[in-house]
Amino acid sequence: MTIFEAIIQGIVQGLTEFLPVSSSGHLSLVQHFFGINGEEAGIASIVMHLGTLAAVFIAFRHRIWQLILEAFSLLKDLFTGKFKWSKMNENRRMIMLIIISLLPLFGFILFKDFFDGISQDMDITVEGFAFLYTSAILFLSCRFGGNDKDIDKITVPNALTIGVFQGIALVPGISRSGSTISAALFCGMKRETAVEYSFILGIPVILAAAAVQLKDLGGGEEAVQAAPLAVGFVVSALVGLLAIKLVKWLIKDGKFKIFAYYTLILGIATVAAGFFEMSVGMTIPEYIFG
Repeated sequence: MTIFEAIIQGIVQGLTEFLPVSSSGHLSLVQHFFGINGEEAGIASIVMHLGTLAAVFIAFRHRIWQLILEAFSLLKDLFTGKFKWSKMNENRRMIMLIIISLLPLFGFILFKDFFDGISQDMDITVEGFAFLYTSAILFLSCRFGGNDKDIDKITVPNALTIGVFQGIALVPGISRSGSTISAALFCGMKRETAVEYSFILGIPVILAAAAVQLKDLGGGEEAVQAAPLAVGFVVSALVGLLAIKLVKWLIKDGKFKIFAYYTLILGIATVAAGFFEMSVGMTIPEYIFG
């Protein structure tokens, strides 16, 4: 992987991790057309995701710091028997709801090998259908979702629903942020609250996914030079910060539906490209350039 390819992947990851269009799907497409696959693709994906994770910590640093402090207070109350569900403040309630939203992921772990195979193979048809799914839930959430619920009004079933949508988003091409924001809107959350909850919920998910993927890669970390990875990390973090600001602005102004149109067009194009590649028995770059 060259530095140029790392920059392109960093830009794509930084934009699409937070825009509801699927970072894994777009990164998979970029790697597909650059011919990056196997362990090299896996390592690059880990680094780019960690870059966008850094963007979340920077963008929501005040809320995250409050949650960290509250987590220590929560542990103290749990060990001293002073914890009461009905007496939780907003930050403590958010911690508990995020934990509940993470629970459905354990069921989706059973399909981990399937998801990994999709992200690292050279067939993009599944990603195309996943883009179409993302488009559908974005259209529906813009049409029927959203209300006045803040953190203090979110219920346990709401948190579980968001968690299930997040688990489904393990399929490359299905946007994690788009899925969780849509689910939050279906549950009646305020738009701004849905965005914040979605992005902070992604922190433990990205960390866990990176750790598991790195463990599975074994000694493959030598497959890619350090310089391209470092450049990709920085680019994905910087672009990710800009993308977070863009999402906040778009959802506040009710312009979120633009991503539904985008993923619809991209999904149709990707499915068509996938079927074309299957029919000719080679990738489009191979077909064009020989």
